[in-house]
Amino acid sequence: LIEHPAGGYKKIFETCEELNEPIPAVVVGVIPEWLSGSLLRLGPGLFEVGAEPFYHLFDGQALMHKFDLKDGHVTYYRKFVKTDAYVRAMTEKRVVITEFGTAAYPDPCKNIFSRFFTYFKGIEVTDNCLVNVYPVGEDFYACTETNYITKVDPDTLETLKRVDLCDYLSVNGVTAHPHIESDGTVYNIGNCFGKNMSLAYNIVKIPPTPKDKSDPIAKSKVLVQLPSSERFKPSYVHSFGMTENYFVFVETPVKINLLKFLTAWSIWGTNYMDCFESNETMGTWFHLATKDPAEYIEHKFRTSAFNLFHHINSYEDDGFIVVDLCTWKGHEFVYNYLYLANLRENWEEVKKAAMRAPQPEVRRYVLPMDVHKVSVGKNLISLPYTTATAVMRSDGTIWLEPEVLFSGPRQAFEFPQINYSKFSGKNYSYAYGLGLNHFIPDRICKLNVKTKDTWVWQEPDSYPSEPIFVQTPDSVEEDDGVLLSIVVNPGADQRPGYLLILNARDLTEIARAEVEVIIPVTFHGMYKP
Repeated sequence: LIEHPAGGYKKIFETCEELNEPIPAVVVGVIPEWLSGSLLRLGPGLFEVGAEPFYHLFDGQALMHKFDLKDGHVTYYRKFVKTDAYVRAMTEKRVVITEFGTAAYPDPCKNIFSRFFTYFKGIEVTDNCLVNVYPVGEDFYACTETNYITKVDPDTLETLKRVDLCDYLSVNGVTAHPHIESDGTVYNIGNCFGKNMSLAYNIVKIPPTPKDKSDPIAKSKVLVQLPSSERFKPSYVHSFGMTENYFVFVETPVKINLLKFLTAWSIWGTNYMDCFESNETMGTWFHLATKDPAEYIEHKFRTSAFNLFHHINSYEDDGFIVVDLCTWKGHEFVYNYLYLANLRENWEEVKKAAMRAPQPEVRRYVLPMDVHKVSVGKNLISLPYTTATAVMRSDGTIWLEPEVLFSGPRQAFEFPQINYSKFSGKNYSYAYGLGLNHFIPDRICKLNVKTKDTWVWQEPDSYPSEPIFVQTPDSVEEDDGVLLSIVVNPGADQRPGYLLILNARDLTEIARAEVEVIIPVTFHGMYKP
């Protein structure tokens, strides 16, 4: 385990400037000649507007990064996404739109009357798309978790247009983690607070590009509705699972208090974080729905409380659904620990704060499909390779216990990635992840989910990002490919930021492409061949 007494990680939470043009990188090692494309990533790049700070990790203004690889050469480019939130902040030189953990205050130049009328326009929801970027048809969209997604040009990084999903779908927002099939079909999930305050989670489908090349988003629809455990309090949903024939939705005890949410905005100085609360008694509920025809399955799967942000993978095997997750134990919201003030503390303080936080664990849950003709109290899981259990209780609920795939004190295997194009929704062996050490990203990990073997890449004072798997062309082995990660070594004498290329087999270094700038934290992204 590496320690970080020098506190270099503070540098990945600092404002940087966008670039006017792509800059060349210095390549160390040899880049595979087949690796030709772009790594696109999103994260915060502006951490204050004038004298007004953003307070939370998920508040900084969206910065899009691109490493271009071609013929062994590499360039790096970055641009702020020109969202409403960003453009208006730049124009008014203050925080105009309320972000996740930062409230926007009324314009000091306005009098009480114009403020009063602004209030009746209702909530202005942020379009700060700092979380991920994904393809829809021929287009690319940067996103956060609200109803707004932003169309961007993956070559020039120009901002093209903002799309309001509410114009097409009855959802209040969708996650930044859609599932995308090989034909281009996009699935996602979002909260929906409907007419008579009925509350549900909607799974939505965006078809592939139609023959007439029209916008597929215009043809999107809600496939199936999943019920909420509580009438006025939807759970926070960050991702979902999908197998060949099923959707898997995990409803955690981290709740959004809708009444607070809808009234809070009229109250001066409230933000999204203020509207979260924990349900201390419900534990965690698993929901299943079939894909085609899309129907909710009434089985009541229950387990103990955990936070969940990232599904790793899910698949069907012999009448069971195997669901691999990056969990955090307990009902306290992990995002409480991701305020920038906490992350910018000295190392001893960072460690102390993480001591009190939920503990991370990679877990495998197994859901039996055949549960009607069962005897109460007996384990229903008969897969030979797992210790996960499912037991029918007398009230008709099915209690799940996980198999632990990885666990280390305050050492998270997070931001998981797999060989998605070949193994999403299928029985698989390998997951790749970013290792968080007391919430600070300091290593890249590989996990064999069948044997629990692990591999690690790490270097002192170096802070990597989510590793993205790119498969070697025409390869057959699941882990035949490379991992791409953006690493920052703020203390380096020169070229503190670099694109790291690892062999996905054993996490040995193949090459790195170094640039003269520091690159702030990024969350998610994609490789575009």
